[in-house]
Amino acid sequence: MARRAILLIIDSLGIGSMEDVRQTRPADEGANTFYHILDEAEHLAIPSFEKLGINQLLHHPSLNSPVPAASTGSVLLQHDGADSFAGHNEIMGTKPKTPYSAPFAEVIKEVQAYMKEQGYKAEIPDESFPYLLINDVVVAADNIETDYGQIYNVSAPLDFIPFEEVLKIGEEIRRCVKVNRVIALGGENVSRGQLLQAIEKREDGLIGVNSPKSGLYEKGYQVRHLGYGINPETQAAAIVKESGRDVTLIGKMQDVITCEGAKKIPGIDTAFVMNSIVQEMDEMEEGFMAATVQETDLAGHAENTERYAEKIKTVDDYLSTIIKKMSSEDLLLISADHGNDPTIGHSQHTREKTFLLAYGKCRNTSVLGERKTLSDLGATITDYFGLEKTENGTSFLGEQERQDQGG
Repeated sequence: MARRAILLIIDSLGIGSMEDVRQTRPADEGANTFYHILDEAEHLAIPSFEKLGINQLLHHPSLNSPVPAASTGSVLLQHDGADSFAGHNEIMGTKPKTPYSAPFAEVIKEVQAYMKEQGYKAEIPDESFPYLLINDVVVAADNIETDYGQIYNVSAPLDFIPFEEVLKIGEEIRRCVKVNRVIALGGENVSRGQLLQAIEKREDGLIGVNSPKSGLYEKGYQVRHLGYGINPETQAAAIVKESGRDVTLIGKMQDVITCEGAKKIPGIDTAFVMNSIVQEMDEMEEGFMAATVQETDLAGHAENTERYAEKIKTVDDYLSTIIKKMSSEDLLLISADHGNDPTIGHSQHTREKTFLLAYGKCRNTSVLGERKTLSDLGATITDYFGLEKTENGTSFLGEQERQDQGG
């Protein structure tokens, strides 16, 4: 029988700060995104998560703890900090590299000179509040929504410049900087003035566009993440695609994972992302679909617990349909990439371990323990298809011994 693997990443839904935060990220000490959302929500009914066994990991008094239908475990972050791009690529099987870190202000003169050499107009409108304005409409600056000095954003109002040109600018900047990531992004129905007015200075000194405030996400949003030191060919998606099977990347997953020939379904709305999984289950006979729910992360950045809970509930509602539609051969893996605790006192990602739920209708359940890297997810997917190993990670498939068909 044909096999399908379904990977669902709920962006930023961590389950407790990692042991190293006291030394590396003291502001994240005590973070526990999922648990604290349950504390704050009036009543968050998530029966599908409960059935799979989430409370074997959370131990929250508001949730039921039935015998879990899924294997359960937790996963540590191997990448530095708490970054979605690094986290997703680690999930797919890349061994994280230690990135160069510097605020954009340290390289702005170098980038300005380089962009002028490439024929672009590149200005620093205010030396005391430094950001780079390219061709009058594109802002190159820090990403102020994540870790210090690891990401630069190239932001643009797409009514004034096509995204293809924004991407070219992003690729040029990528060539002359060594940080973990450069993100080219843009949206429609945003004026140049709106974009410039949304530039803010963070408490730690980073200067950049507040993307949610700018309106870039609201209409015609397009984005491309340009990474450093990543070989997509060693990742689960590319390995499965190379084997001749179908691969579909949904939501933010298609923004951050490179897989030539994969079907890509962009989208931010949680119901759209989850419904896309359901629709792909009707269309895909054999292969791998990977989806990311992003609105949970946006709720974390907004420090909005109620919105966070609402998005988790939407995911739970669709999970019941997905589980019902699964064949006896299908494998469902659910996890996250880090945390973003809206109760911790700041609006950035939190360095948290993630939950792991692994479900198959004809697979025994087991306790998967604490995994050392998110790459165990990608390694399990390639193992499930009997394919070559990912660059990083250890499969836990053998810990889920297959039941008899009637089991």
